[in-house]
Amino acid sequence: MASFTSWSFKLLFMTLATFAIISKPSLAVAVPVFQSSPWAAAHATFYGDESASQTMGGACGYGDLFSNGYGTDTAALSTTLFNHGFACGTCYRIKCVDSPWCYSGVPSTTVTATNICPPNWAQDSNNGGWCNPPRAHFDMSKPAFMKIATWKAGIVPVMYRRVPCERPGGVRFSFQGNGYWLLVYVMNVGGGGDIANMWVKGSKTGWISMSHNWGASFQAFATLGGQSLSFKLTSYSTKETIIAWNVAPENWNVGSTYKTDVNFH
Repeated sequence: MASFTSWSFKLLFMTLATFAIISKPSLAVAVPVFQSSPWAAAHATFYGDESASQTMGGACGYGDLFSNGYGTDTAALSTTLFNHGFACGTCYRIKCVDSPWCYSGVPSTTVTATNICPPNWAQDSNNGGWCNPPRAHFDMSKPAFMKIATWKAGIVPVMYRRVPCERPGGVRFSFQGNGYWLLVYVMNVGGGGDIANMWVKGSKTGWISMSHNWGASFQAFATLGGQSLSFKLTSYSTKETIIAWNVAPENWNVGSTYKTDVNFH
């Protein structure tokens, strides 16, 4: 009887242990999600006219802002915010405050950083040198500025905060360079909107680290012609890493833009 009881207990223990192993839930991997920052004080001006044609191009390298999905809701950042180009693609909610030029109801608008507002050391930081360090300043497109204040104001105090970038579709890669040097502009970046690190992988190579060139561009000095290309990117803000496999086919060309279906959160 004692031996039967002992065997029954062992069988019951083994059954429960097996059930526990089978029914153990898989551990979910936490995906970093960009969160809005606190509100902070700054000032805003505008450049260009209502067509925003003067805002095309810019230090970030996005080229035609209309065809690349950014439109007229853009701004040039003072060097304090521009962060050597790592702020390219970041999104900001801006509202006009404490000025008779502000539209009633404290409206706000969201803009994407596409350019730099360089310092003007010939003018005082409080009288014309609006983008001089350490000032936080937004030189907005005129259409974007006119959503929060009357354009005749010239300059208005604002409150701003970083917000998640909502982008349709995945990250886009625009190629420049030659057979030995690949320069890639990264566009339509969601989440924090920014890129810290980037790698490229040819179908015949391992992962090759790319260096930050300027603005939203990264470069690799490697012979990658005749290979399909994949990219790995890490967000500057959240450190999330994503991989876009087989972005470009073996017959890829400089001057072309390639779309993906992956993006940051």
